[in-house]
Amino acid sequence: MRSSRPRHVDLNADLGEEVTDDAGLLEVVTSANVACGFHAGNESVMRAVCAEAVRRGVALGAQVSYADRENFGRVALEVAPDVLREQVAEQVGVLSAIAASEGGAVAYLKPHGALYHRVTADEVQARAVLDGSGTLPVLGMPGSLLLALAAPDGRGTRLEGFPDRGYTPDGGLLPRDEPGALVTDPGEVAARAVDLAASVDSVCVHGDSPGAVETARAVRRSLQAAGLTVRSCWSSTS
Repeated sequence: MRSSRPRHVDLNADLGEEVTDDAGLLEVVTSANVACGFHAGNESVMRAVCAEAVRRGVALGAQVSYADRENFGRVALEVAPDVLREQVAEQVGVLSAIAASEGGAVAYLKPHGALYHRVTADEVQARAVLDGSGTLPVLGMPGSLLLALAAPDGRGTRLEGFPDRGYTPDGGLLPRDEPGALVTDPGEVAARAVDLAASVDSVCVHGDSPGAVETARAVRRSLQAAGLTVRSCWSSTS
């Protein structure tokens, strides 16, 4: 945890999921978690997001998932570690090739949905995700086992907070079907983002939430009004 309020913070969002205004979000965010086709998206969508992100100087992240488009990657699956490793490698490989063809590069890894939560505590699946993603730095929640396992290998790690989600007393996220799990008022999300910026490197606005672009704009305005520079946390100077 940080001992004092940072002077800068990253603003990320999930893109390429075919449910929101990717171009609008790319005007606001500094990092883009790009769906790699397993829970949403396809190569055409990935290419459009990568091209616009490169044009705007937005960092690209591989948002890897369980192979579960039916449930948008939000159901935990029992996947053999060698299978999960290859699935992650496939997703990272596809996005990396597309990013390179558009003049960019994948800067980090962020699991999506149920996989994101599973690897906070499941060592077998966390190691499979790391093994399948090469040496990419990793974005995750404070206390995540995925980050703890990545750090000793010299992989960069960044802490993430969710101003548009409710938290449990132990620091996890409330299940989406519980009261208070989703925070939808842009002003409230923005205020929560400023608070979270004291303890994380990046704040996330979910791209599939209603009014995602409006909310992201409100978050960015509030962060800047609080004296924070909004910039990617994946640059060499971060």
